[in-house]
Parts: sequence; structure tokens; C-alpha cells
Amino acid sequence: MDNLTKLDVKINWLIRRDMEDVLCIENSSFGFPWTEEEFLIYLRQANCVGIVAEHEQKIVGFMIYELHKSKLNILNFAVSNEARRSQVGTQMVQKLIDKLSKERRNEITLKVRETNLSAQLFFRSQGFRATSILRDHYEESAEDAYVMRYHLEENPLNSSRF
Repeated sequence: MDNLTKLDVKINWLIRRDMEDVLCIENSSFGFPWTEEEFLIYLRQANCVGIVAEHEQKIVGFMIYELHKSKLNILNFAVSNEARRSQVGTQMVQKLIDKLSKERRNEITLKVRETNLSAQLFFRSQGFRATSILRDHYEESAEDAYVMRYHLEENPLNSSRF
């Protein structure tokens, strides 16, 4: 895949048969990847949603997020190595932003490892801002986490995209 062009993707619900591809992307993306059991623990919760991005019947990205009363919280998100920098992540984040409304859920939050500069820069390019630091947040590495937030009213008409 040419990493400089936009891959048009279909965003679908994550289903059981997608797990093998999702785990492949997860394992190649993170130093401390979730296990299949960790995915299932979250996906069995009533307020958790899993989505995948598909290009030509191949899964090229996924996102797990929680629904809360006034916000959406991204728990896990990755794009396959070969599909990165081709706007797959942007399309997935935009799908989430499109779910926001001033009347109900008006923000998206997530935590990013302090060492994951590419994720920090990506989410910043999508209109997210770091709002706080969680010291020694990750059990397996004692890394800090940056809490990043996208707020609908701070991004009218997604003006940061133009």
C-alpha cells in the first residue's frame, strides 16, 4: 500500500472473526499489547464498543471505546503498519467525533504513553489537547500517561482540519 495516499475504509463493528487480525495489529503496534482475553473483558461490557476499519476486505485498524454519560473514552486504538499515514486513523477518529453532540456526549478522552510521540502528534493533529499527566500510570513500565481530550465546543466545525 502506498502510505502517501488516502485509503478509503469502511468502518464496521468489531466481530469475533476479526479478532485474529486485530490481535496481529495490536501485537505489531505496542510493546505491551493487550491479550485476547483483555479485549474480550472490555468488549463484554455493556458500555464498550469495538470498531474496525476495512480496506478491500482486510482489517487495517481498530478502536475500542467506552460510552459514558457525557463523553466517549478511547481505550485502545491502532492502525496496521502498512496502512499508517494513509488517513485510516483520521477516518476512525472522525467517525467518533461525528457521534458527539452538544446536548449529550460532547468530548472524547484517551490516555497516551509518554513515550508514544507518534500517537501524541496524531491526536494533536485531530484536535485533541493534553490536559493532565498521570504519573507512573502503567503497571508494566511505570510510564506516565498523558490524558488527551477533544471537546466539541473547542473545535467548532472541526476547524483544526482546514
